[in-house]
Amino acid sequence: MRPLQLSPETAVELAKKLNVPLEELMHMPKHILVQKMMQLEASQTEEDTSKETD
Repeated sequence: MRPLQLSPETAVELAKKLNVPLEELMHMPKHILVQKMMQLEASQTEEDTSKETD
């Protein structure tokens, strides 16, 4: 499997946001990465919603 085709800046930012090592991120299957990004987005949306109701 080829490493993901991401720019270095994007890879570093995603690794920080997803809390995974950079090497693991680069060799992560694309469908797993998309799933993790969707989970991150859902949790951020949930946080935003809870802040608005406070």
